[in-house]
Amino acid sequence: MKKLFISLVACLFIGTAAQAQEKHVVLISIDGLRPEFYMDPSWGMVNIRQGMQSGSYAEGVRGSFPTVTYPSHTTIVSGVLPAKHGIYYNTPVEPLGISGKWFWYYKDIKVPTLWTAAKAAGLTTAGVSWPVTVGAPIDYNLPEFVILPKNKGEKKDEIKALYNESNPKALFDEVQENAIGKFSEFGATLDYYNNDQNKARMAGYILRKYKPAFLAIHIGLTDHFEHEQGRDGDKVRSAVVGVDVAVKTIIDAVEMAGMTKNTTFILTGDHGFVDIHTQFNPNVMLAGIGLYDNENKENWKAYFQASGGSAFLHLRNPKDKATLEKVNKALAELPDGVKKLFHVLDKKALADAQGDPNAALALAAYQGVSFGAAAKGNMLTAAKGGTHGYLPTDFKQIQTGFVAFGNGIKPGVVLPLIGQEDIAPIIAKLLGIDMKGVDGILYPGLFSAK
Repeated sequence: MKKLFISLVACLFIGTAAQAQEKHVVLISIDGLRPEFYMDPSWGMVNIRQGMQSGSYAEGVRGSFPTVTYPSHTTIVSGVLPAKHGIYYNTPVEPLGISGKWFWYYKDIKVPTLWTAAKAAGLTTAGVSWPVTVGAPIDYNLPEFVILPKNKGEKKDEIKALYNESNPKALFDEVQENAIGKFSEFGATLDYYNNDQNKARMAGYILRKYKPAFLAIHIGLTDHFEHEQGRDGDKVRSAVVGVDVAVKTIIDAVEMAGMTKNTTFILTGDHGFVDIHTQFNPNVMLAGIGLYDNENKENWKAYFQASGGSAFLHLRNPKDKATLEKVNKALAELPDGVKKLFHVLDKKALADAQGDPNAALALAAYQGVSFGAAAKGNMLTAAKGGTHGYLPTDFKQIQTGFVAFGNGIKPGVVLPLIGQEDIAPIIAKLLGIDMKGVDGILYPGLFSAK
């Protein structure tokens, strides 16, 4: 009997010790995050600045090419750049007409991710509105996804999408009942500030109830209003403060769950933002030289995939050298003023930038300029607001940010610049999981000794 009692006490002690050693990482992606949001107190990120002051941060994060949401988020969780992970743009290349589809499905990622590494290690994972996670190996998942309208006049449906693609199936009902209340279209749309707050409450509930080792959440309102107003504006500043409140909601949930001591918070973004005034429509140029037929699109020979501050040339026949030469000639013959709006990346430069390997060349705009997909109308049109998608090495304004605090992070470390691909290795180390084949590196000075 005495031996049995000792064994029970030993088991209890071992179980308690194991529980105490559990590690948790909460990854929060703030769409359109710029380093000044947390470095400059006038932006109002009070809670995030407190985390920054108790932890470490980067003065800038070099993004993926193009610096848009879906390639960037895939780089964050894979540790490799788009040329390897396969999510080259937000949307597929559609020369026959833009359908509204995005790269929603996890099956399109060509490399292992933090999700697969965590699963292999037996860790529980969760995701809230993380891009490219429909069908992902995530235990508790509310992916970013919309159901497109089938008929004219219908709206896209985020609510039905959540019902259909939640994992487990009852999870969306569960968070509605316990965290956010009955969702309506106004709770999902980015036009209203409760979108970020709803996502934060969803994440908070999952953290409290299921205590995942790794949770990743994507919050999008800052991006939405930076597109509308540019780098500054009342809506942008309000959204930044709203993000800070959402982050505090998540921090509080971790505390309520009793996980604060063993949790690390990683805050990052996908890209910075640039104010724009002019849009160049390269497909108008292609139509003018007979390579894109507006009347019969099936006859296309060349097409530019516009991605904000960049555009990527796709050839119907990738071996069609004559068409490529014709495009290069047309670019060279543009008026000098137009040529000053962007620079051309040939196949080698595109490979060096780790962009889409299927593109024949790419155009990278300078500040103030964006690209459009239209093949009709004027080659140059007016633009307003802000955008991203630029070559990440062209100027600092397109950089995003990084703040880390909590368990395992050494206080007071300031990294002048890191790469987006460096974030996955940091998270893998904090969770004690193995990520093979990554391009990113670890910064040993970022981690505390204990």
